[in-house]
Amino acid sequence: MLQWFLDIGPRMNALFRPGGKVFYGWWIVAACGGVQWLAAFTWMHSYGAYVVLMQEEFGWSMSLLSLAFALTRLESGLLGPLQGWLVDRFGPRLILTIGTLIFAVGFFVFSQVNSIVTYFLAFILIALGSSLGGFATLMVSLVNWFDRHRSKAIAWSQIGFSVGGLCVPLAVYIMETYGWRNMAWLSGFSVLIIAGLLVQLVRHRPEEIGEVVDGIRGPRHEDQPVPLADSFTWRQAVREPSFWLISAGHGLALFTVSAMLAHLIPHLTRGLGYTTLQASLVFSAMTGMQLVGLFLGGYLGDRFNKRLICVLCMFGHFAGMLAITYAVNLWWIGLFVLFHGLGWGVRGPLMVALRADYFGPRSFGTIMGISSLIVMIGMTGGPIIGGVLFDLHGNYEFAFTLIAGLSLLGSLCFWAATPPKSKPAPALTPQP
Repeated sequence: MLQWFLDIGPRMNALFRPGGKVFYGWWIVAACGGVQWLAAFTWMHSYGAYVVLMQEEFGWSMSLLSLAFALTRLESGLLGPLQGWLVDRFGPRLILTIGTLIFAVGFFVFSQVNSIVTYFLAFILIALGSSLGGFATLMVSLVNWFDRHRSKAIAWSQIGFSVGGLCVPLAVYIMETYGWRNMAWLSGFSVLIIAGLLVQLVRHRPEEIGEVVDGIRGPRHEDQPVPLADSFTWRQAVREPSFWLISAGHGLALFTVSAMLAHLIPHLTRGLGYTTLQASLVFSAMTGMQLVGLFLGGYLGDRFNKRLICVLCMFGHFAGMLAITYAVNLWWIGLFVLFHGLGWGVRGPLMVALRADYFGPRSFGTIMGISSLIVMIGMTGGPIIGGVLFDLHGNYEFAFTLIAGLSLLGSLCFWAATPPKSKPAPALTPQP
């Protein structure tokens, strides 16, 4: 044990400073984390609080409010193949910059909402901007910069998303003290300035600035790294059953995630009788546990079978959903936080790392984009199922139980998603 502690310094030095200086890929990880923190704090995690306050002001139904959120996920999914091709073709930094500008404009429009038309217009802009300037585009860069430490890099970049969840009580305080419109305006200004600067740090591939994958120079990392040369094109990837099984499993997992993003705070306030601030603290606890899961996922994913870890995580989603659905006291809510938060955190980075391991980085943006056509069903379906069934039954029990069952189906998809048996033909340039 003593030797393990003594070796921490050399191990960290080898990880972060493999060439005697800090590997630039880790600066990209930090920038990606900052961008995801801002998106999570201002929008993805704070949306449930917006719903409660806007329903009080306008009297709109949960179905209508949820539909708008779901349509943003649908728009992101449909955009995926084109977005992936654009990122592979023009690089992530340009696409991130365009997306950040649109995201900020969406918030400025959102701050002026006074009708259904402007509400949906704001959502369209926010969805377009957060997609182009968010997760999928960022991951293309990380997949190209890391191989040996890919799970760690992806997981640590997503820490920002979890920290954004921890900041939800602050968002609720601003909304209740200064109004949700001022919160939306402040969000747009922050995205424009902070995210606009951070995305300028992102680079597509290490060779653009004279670096190599993982920062480790050697025979396999010279002019043509093996992972890039042996990557699948998107046409080869879609012929593999594992491509569709991973996509289906990911989509089924996101039924749970999206339902909680959209409906956890309304469920806790309307169904369980908690205040908005108390509900936001539960939300923060969930994302705090997700943060723990990210560290575990980054460590475990680089050492053990990612596919089997994903199977276990889906059982965590299942158990967590049942716990929050039938919660009778804080202990049940605690079980939800533990199982769902850990399952979400551990599984999240493995969705990217598993695809990269199977299909390589060369056409990763396009592969992720095509996959989003399947994944978007989960991000769209969770909010819609929750909103419609709440309006029909007056509670979330049936909706959340149904979504919990979908998590079990997702575990079977990951179990069956074994690595591709065919080998890709080497190519020197990304395929359109």
